[in-house]
Amino acid sequence: MYEMRMLSTAAEREEAAALVQDRQRWLTLHGLPVPARANIPAQFREAQTLSAGLFEDGRLLSCMILEHTPDLGWGQGPCLFLGCVHTLPGQSDDITRLITLWASDFAARLDLHVVRAETLARHALEAEPLAALLRRLTDTGWDVGGSGPGRDGDRVARLELLAEHRPGLRALISCQVHAPQPAPDDRSNA
Repeated sequence: MYEMRMLSTAAEREEAAALVQDRQRWLTLHGLPVPARANIPAQFREAQTLSAGLFEDGRLLSCMILEHTPDLGWGQGPCLFLGCVHTLPGQSDDITRLITLWASDFAARLDLHVVRAETLARHALEAEPLAALLRRLTDTGWDVGGSGPGRDGDRVARLELLAEHRPGLRALISCQVHAPQPAPDDRSNA
């Protein structure tokens, strides 16, 4: 059984930082871009960062930073934002599919209508290897909403996923994630 839970201990946060470093090394070795401006491993080490991980039998397979945000400068309305999503190198696309299913269900349980994320896009969205990644993401339900500057200033592909209640998913993925608090702008609109 899989488990999505908060990274609450220093050891879990350090494991996530190591996973990110492994993924970034893998990306570099395969000629793929890594963020230029953000020290992502350091973000996962910070106790105040609302980070979560997908585990299988105690093994961290993926980590991400969760936000409930009203506005990214693109897209309409509040969303669950999955930031800095990294998967363990050498894993199948099933991990991405599990994250997609979980995020869609989790956003619906938060009464949000959409999940958003970004992936680096230093070249045209149709250029390989980015095009292959975007095809895999659209095959799992994500919509590509063009490209532009991301939250950290890098050029990104903008991704959206509709929220959908998936009651049967709980038999596959146990969820022990705390709801991210709405950003201040969100509270004023509530």
